[in-house]
Amino acid sequence: MMGELVLNEVEGMKKSVKHKIPSIDFDFRQLEIFCKVVDLKSFSKAADAVFLAQPSVSERIATLEDRVGTQLLDRLGRQVVPTAAGKLLYNHACLLLDMKKHACHEMQGFLGTKKGEIHMGGSTIPGEYIFPKILENFRKKYPLVTVALTISDTSEIGRRVMNGDFELGVVGSKSTNDSLICRELWKDELVLAVPFGHKWAGKNQVHFEELSKEPFILRETGSGTLKIIKEYLKVPHAKDINTLNIVARLGSSTAVKEGIKSGLGLSILSLRALETELKTGILKAVKIENLTLLRKFYLIRDKRRNVSPLCNAMLDFLITTSEK
Repeated sequence: MMGELVLNEVEGMKKSVKHKIPSIDFDFRQLEIFCKVVDLKSFSKAADAVFLAQPSVSERIATLEDRVGTQLLDRLGRQVVPTAAGKLLYNHACLLLDMKKHACHEMQGFLGTKKGEIHMGGSTIPGEYIFPKILENFRKKYPLVTVALTISDTSEIGRRVMNGDFELGVVGSKSTNDSLICRELWKDELVLAVPFGHKWAGKNQVHFEELSKEPFILRETGSGTLKIIKEYLKVPHAKDINTLNIVARLGSSTAVKEGIKSGLGLSILSLRALETELKTGILKAVKIENLTLLRKFYLIRDKRRNVSPLCNAMLDFLITTSEK
C-alpha cells in the first residue's frame, strides 16, 4: 500500500514537471531583431537593417520563440506576419525599446557625451551627392559619432522618419504631413541633360514642344525630382508630363544618367547630380525655354518624438552648414 502511494506521488511529480510553464525571458537585441522582422515582413530585409546574416536572424528568432514557449511569427509565402502571441509581444517590445532609447539619450545628455550612431535617411540627390561631401566636417567635429545613412526616394524617407526608423531625413520636396517638422537646407536647379554629340548639346535652351518628340527617361514614383517636375509642368505655359515620350522609369539619378549616356533617352536632372559629367563633357545641360526648374531640399523630423543629443548635434551642424 505504501509503495503504491509513493509510486503515485512520483508519477504526479513527473506530470507536474512535464506541464510546468517555461520561464519567459528575452533580451533587448532579440526584441530589436524581432521588431524589425515584423516591421519589414521579411527575414532578409530585417537582416540588412540590423547588420546580421539572414541565418543569424532566423536563429535568434528561433531562440526567442523557445524562450517565450510559443511561435511568434507565421511564414506566409514571401511575407512574415506575427501570430496572436507575436502581436502581443511586439506591442510590449516597442515600448521597451523606446524606453531603452530614451534612457540612453538622457544619460548621454547628462554626461554631455557625443558618442554613438545616428540613423538618418536621405533622398537620392542629398544622399548621394551632398552628404558625402559634408560629413567629413561633421566627423572632424564629432569623431566618436557614426552616421548610418540610408538612401531611398523622398516618400520612403518620410514614411520611415514617421515610423521612427530614422531620427532625421533630408528630402527633395516639402512634406504636407503635420507631424513632420520641415526646415529648408539647400537650393537646387533641375536641367535637361543630353549626351555629348546629341543635336542639342550645343544649345543653351530648347522649347518644351521639341522635348516631347525625344525619348524621355523619368524617375520612379515617390521621387522628389519627379514630384517637382510634375508641379512645374502644371503651370499654364507648360505641357502635361503625359505628352512626353516616356521610354523608361528608373529608380535613381545614377541610373538615369547611365541611361542618357547609353542613348536610351533624355531626362531632367539635378545640377548637383550632374557636376562630374558636366565637368568632363560626357553630358550637357540644356534649359527649357520659359521653364526655370528650381527646388529646395528639406530637413525633416518627427515632432512627436524626443530629440536625442546626437540628433541635436546633427541638426545644428546641418543648419549651420546650409547657412554658409
